[in-house]
Amino acid sequence: MIADGLPVLYAMFLWWFGTGALLWLDRQPAHTFRWSMTGASALAALALWGLFATRGIASPLTAYVAFSCGIAVWAWQEMAFLLGYVTGPRRHACHAGCGGLRHFRHGVLAVLYHELALLSVGALVVALCWGTPNPVGAWTFLALYGMRQSAKLNLFFGVRNVGDEFMPPHLQYLKSYFRRKPMNLLFPVSVTLATAAATWLALGMLSTPDPAERTGMLLVLTLLCLGILEHWFMVLPISVDAMWRWSLGSPRHHPPGTGGPDGDSTARERLQSV
Repeated sequence: MIADGLPVLYAMFLWWFGTGALLWLDRQPAHTFRWSMTGASALAALALWGLFATRGIASPLTAYVAFSCGIAVWAWQEMAFLLGYVTGPRRHACHAGCGGLRHFRHGVLAVLYHELALLSVGALVVALCWGTPNPVGAWTFLALYGMRQSAKLNLFFGVRNVGDEFMPPHLQYLKSYFRRKPMNLLFPVSVTLATAAATWLALGMLSTPDPAERTGMLLVLTLLCLGILEHWFMVLPISVDAMWRWSLGSPRHHPPGTGGPDGDSTARERLQSV
């Protein structure tokens, strides 16, 4: 029982602390971004090496290492997006009257470079780990990718809580691609599919006699369940910002034209030209 509890607690801690660390770094002065990105890039390079070095070793310890490395590579991609380095060719808000396929196309353009980067790095992680004795890094990245894509689509189609409090000032324009409503038709499909995947993983974890495979599955299963929980946070009438209030701090200054106080007039001018 203790052996099964440790992977759960470890995955939960990485999820909570990693999210908070990204939010905290994103709210520091803009001149710190290059140092944050440099450090994250060095960590991601080390993580990729870690995935390569442990892919042929199946043990509970290497499962933890591969899981941590998968999280680190994902965090690097998230930081590149949140700091504004890799977003998309469309870097301004969508006007209020935009809808339908045109609005969806604008939303895709707003995050296109980030999506292409995720696919490229994800392909590299899968190529490194898939079919090896220790595929936990690939499982981790794929679980994060699937749940994040589902979350993005649900934000686009409409949920109760769109996470305004977590949106950095320089990405405020992305809020124009979100819709606020109690629920959308995709949400129950997303949660059902994710729950089915979690159930399949849980059954596999319970049936395997291999401690390394059991540890890896439990780590990824916990991450998947946390992703499902995050989905429910989007539609339930509760606020989750208390879990990361320590990382939010006070809003920092941001450059004109990016959705903050100094950029409101510039953003309106852009909207008029769309």
